[in-house]
Amino acid sequence: MARIARLFFALSLAFGLTACDGGIDLNPFNWLSGSSKPGDDMVTLEPSGGYPADADRRLVIDQVTALRIERTTAGAIVHATGLPPRLGYWDAELVAENDGEPVNGVISYVFRIATPRWATRASTPYARSIEVAQFISNAKLRDVTSIRVTGTQNSLTARR
Repeated sequence: MARIARLFFALSLAFGLTACDGGIDLNPFNWLSGSSKPGDDMVTLEPSGGYPADADRRLVIDQVTALRIERTTAGAIVHATGLPPRLGYWDAELVAENDGEPVNGVISYVFRIATPRWATRASTPYARSIEVAQFISNAKLRDVTSIRVTGTQNSLTARR
């Protein structure tokens, strides 16, 4: 009698699962049918051509507050300090304009930063300040008379 009850329970469970179809494929008879590939009904927000690989999504810093040039035997180190609107900005970099080539003796950089991943408070200007540096070799400095670092609201220039 116990065997018949187990067999009846197993069959009723199998037939009960075949009737299930609520968006989740729990029907064991459809598991191996290959009627649709996973992800066929998925919607994506990615552009049809994909995202550009070289797009820099960082913002330009609000203010460049200080700029100084430190001479070395191999070239110069450009130190720039900037002030973002609130705490938490990161991944700061001086990005060269014009492929790093000087235009009329001026080599230009844009001070870029990444936005915080969560909401942050404004805090004091001292706590928000970000410093970044960029090395320029003597070979590139040969035709350079000044170095400019640009932010959203201002730019600072240092002469050699």
